[in-house]
Amino acid sequence: MHVILPDGKQLDLPQGATALDAARAIGPRLAQDALAATVGGELTDLMTPLPDGAQISLITKKNPGDAAPLFRHSLGHALSQAVGEFYRARGYPAEAVKRGVGPAIDNGFYQDFDLPEPLKEEDLPEIEALMRDIIGRGLDIQRQDVGKAAALAQFGYDPYKVELISALPDDEPVTFYTQGDYVDLCRGPHFPNTGRLPTSFKLMSTSGAYWRGNEKNPILQRVYGVAFATQKELDGYLHALEEAKRRDHRKLGRELELFTIDPLVGKGLPLWLPNGTVLREELTAFLKEQQFRRGYQGVITPNIGNLDLYRTSGHYPYYSESQFNPIEVDEEQYMLKPMNCPHHVRIYGSKPRSYRDLPVRLAEFGTVYRYEQSGELNGLTRVRGFTQDDAHIFCRPDQLKKEFLDVLDLTVLVLGTFGMTDVRFRVGVREPGSDKYVGDEANWTLAEQQIIEAVEEVGLPYTVEPGDAAFYGPKLDFVVKDVLGREWQLGTIQVDYNLPERFDISYVGEDGQDHRPVMIHRAPFGSVERFTGILIEHYGGDFPLWLAPRQVMVIPIADRHNAYAEALREELHAAGLRAEVDDSSNRMQAKVRTAELGKIPVMLIVGDQEQEARQVSVRERGSEGHRERKGVAFDDLKAELLERYKSRA
Repeated sequence: MHVILPDGKQLDLPQGATALDAARAIGPRLAQDALAATVGGELTDLMTPLPDGAQISLITKKNPGDAAPLFRHSLGHALSQAVGEFYRARGYPAEAVKRGVGPAIDNGFYQDFDLPEPLKEEDLPEIEALMRDIIGRGLDIQRQDVGKAAALAQFGYDPYKVELISALPDDEPVTFYTQGDYVDLCRGPHFPNTGRLPTSFKLMSTSGAYWRGNEKNPILQRVYGVAFATQKELDGYLHALEEAKRRDHRKLGRELELFTIDPLVGKGLPLWLPNGTVLREELTAFLKEQQFRRGYQGVITPNIGNLDLYRTSGHYPYYSESQFNPIEVDEEQYMLKPMNCPHHVRIYGSKPRSYRDLPVRLAEFGTVYRYEQSGELNGLTRVRGFTQDDAHIFCRPDQLKKEFLDVLDLTVLVLGTFGMTDVRFRVGVREPGSDKYVGDEANWTLAEQQIIEAVEEVGLPYTVEPGDAAFYGPKLDFVVKDVLGREWQLGTIQVDYNLPERFDISYVGEDGQDHRPVMIHRAPFGSVERFTGILIEHYGGDFPLWLAPRQVMVIPIADRHNAYAEALREELHAAGLRAEVDDSSNRMQAKVRTAELGKIPVMLIVGDQEQEARQVSVRERGSEGHRERKGVAFDDLKAELLERYKSRA
């Protein structure tokens, strides 16, 4: 047999050779440094036999991060072995520890256990130490193929392994991986030796997990770990986790009094508190201004609709599992509105349209309702009732590209306003052979082509994702990276030839004949709730002046300055700025601290000198620390703050 090396050279090897054999054939130093390999672009270990004619590339200790899924998987086995030793040291037999699955995952690994007594969080450091000891032993990790009967005999004590083995075909070999006295059923791949594993890992937590994800099965104990090629990467990840906790929108939502979720109102139904309502209204006002400049017309639609409306659109048959059950009203069936688009189609169809009337751009901050399972609800980012910044553009086919580009420009502007400039663009198209899509094949092909042409015309980098389209049309999603490096799918633009067909809407063309309009669905925010939750975490609650629910705190140094402070507050309020006075009995430094905790962007400190000269001392929060200015003329400062507010700087 032979394999092809990265430089195109052919390397002859004996039948059944592994990547390690290939490394040895090239040179002993490479064999010593090799950690893993790619075979035909797929990551594999050094112990798995190579197919004849495969293109291979070896991964060495110079670039261990390229083999991260392998070392994370092998660390999962080290965890499993360590847990076995932990319980044996407490007098339990080896068979007392039973194991579910233990794959590598993004940034780490986990292992499921059925244990004689549960692990506690305080046990994790001891197990982590045992893992490091296993790494220090330098145990060879060996691959072995056995028959099904031998595999069942090996793991007869473990019902989870027996279930997995029994499901395999009788004529298919079963793969074991062994390190020291630890043997596990596993497809692999793995590192060649525990001594080659990185020590930059940490066990993070334990949780319950149903065996095979089925709630009818036993609950196992899952232990999570994170692992990276270097300590610097691990430290960076752990720092990002702590920062994410500090920025958690649920935590900040409580502290800043933005929203609450009341169990008496219902799960997944947020209540916007006064501060959060200000934030929400600033967001909607900003987008409404942009829409007005671009010729959108506002509409309002009801929160329920006749079930036949959603049958006609296709939302009910295609998404019925994510919708609330229909409601019987006067022998008719109604449903909580899951989408705004069918309502907007009916508004378009409420009167005859000419080609001269198009495009028609209908916009609504419309509240919709979706059924989400309780375990999936999460603050504002996963709710059951939310408001979409929805708009639907009805245009002629010759207008489609221009309208699409205008929406693309609007969405990029919206995201850029909030400092979300690290964006990747994802074109969602049909999955070949799938029956989940509706509409004419030619229209689908045309819509997909037009989206790609528009994106290429403005030079945006994009990926094409088969199967990511909506059931009625392809789309362009905006995947945004926040300040913590996390990705969020926010805005979306969809091209739709199908809903106009399903609702039989038209316009009269220059030829006097009826023609079918094309429909664009767009939502730069996606939903106000989810966007706000992401925005809270993106800013860490430190909103820019124009967004901050509480913009200015006037802080009198002593009681004799309260009247002056109140007069300044009234002037700021009359000018349209959100200003307050802290006239509590606290000392000035305590008042500053209170304003800091409230993340108020601007603090105006006033004492005798400021009062005499109609001045203020200014202390501002910012991403680069605090900026302080003394002896600032109040009228100049008011004009400055108003300019920053109106310009949304």
